[in-house]
Amino acid sequence: MSKERALIEIRLAGLSQGTHEFDFTCTAGEFNDPAVKEAGFSDGISVKAVVDKNDDEITVSLKTAAKAALSCDLCLAPVLLELKGSYRVYYIYEQTQGQAEDEEYRLIDSNTVSIDLTEDVRETLLLSVPMKVTCTDNPDCHVYRQEGTEGTENAPDGSWQESLEKLKNKYR
Repeated sequence: MSKERALIEIRLAGLSQGTHEFDFTCTAGEFNDPAVKEAGFSDGISVKAVVDKNDDEITVSLKTAAKAALSCDLCLAPVLLELKGSYRVYYIYEQTQGQAEDEEYRLIDSNTVSIDLTEDVRETLLLSVPMKVTCTDNPDCHVYRQEGTEGTENAPDGSWQESLEKLKNKYR
């Protein structure tokens, strides 16, 4: 584990029991990971962490929001998307071994000073990137058109719709 300062860190020392909210802002370059830069994240990345601390467990709910400059998979036109992601992490103290066998829980020492959430935020950002990017509002992309631009979308007189209706009646 590296000794450099964590990008997104929650300090547990002196944190009282209850719910606490933390806001972080960073850039893609601060993650020192080429995958985050290649994903197209631009501008600032905002992270909201809600920490719920009680006697035997700490729950951290992460919400990320960032803009990503991507390209349409069909026409390669530039697309700017607002991507949002969420993730929840459970930490339990080493004294409570009953839930430690569940993979969703992470063990921490009761004397832990801080929790580094940088890797969890990085994964949440990467998982918020869609698998397929299409530009439905771009007039240069002729594969998909915005609803309402053509009047034939809801009309039942299309040849494929007639064929579908015949098939439906045939197998009744």
